[in-house]
Amino acid sequence: MNTQLSKILSIITGIISLVAIFFLVRIIMVGDDVVKESLEVQNSIVSPYIYFAKSILIVTTIFAVGFSLWNLIKHPKALKKALISVGVLAVLLAIAYAMADDAATLSSSGNVLKDGEAGSTSKWVSTGITYSMILGTVALLGVLWDFVKSLVSK
Repeated sequence: MNTQLSKILSIITGIISLVAIFFLVRIIMVGDDVVKESLEVQNSIVSPYIYFAKSILIVTTIFAVGFSLWNLIKHPKALKKALISVGVLAVLLAIAYAMADDAATLSSSGNVLKDGEAGSTSKWVSTGITYSMILGTVALLGVLWDFVKSLVSK
């Protein structure tokens, strides 16, 4: 990265930090108890801080996604690898969905928990858990494979 761009980014980061510190000092000066109890204080002190944080998050997300997509467009081989990886993840998600249970969520006494009825929500929760277990297993196998490979190559 060239020094000019580095200086500009440092200045922008400093300005964002100063604004965040300004909001934090305002909240500390008012006091935690007052902020919790008074809706007017929340709207005048905390709400601008939240809007600022949301704005920074949105801008950062747009830049991160935009530059990632731009980099993928500039490098077709990386785009091909990324699409293959997304395809593999989609296949694993389909497998997790097929393996997922859509039964009602029961307590230890066998009663259906509140909002634990059988259906699509329960199926997707079970899919998320199964998908995490599949990805965790793949990651663990990859670490073990790399460990064994490093032992053999020495």
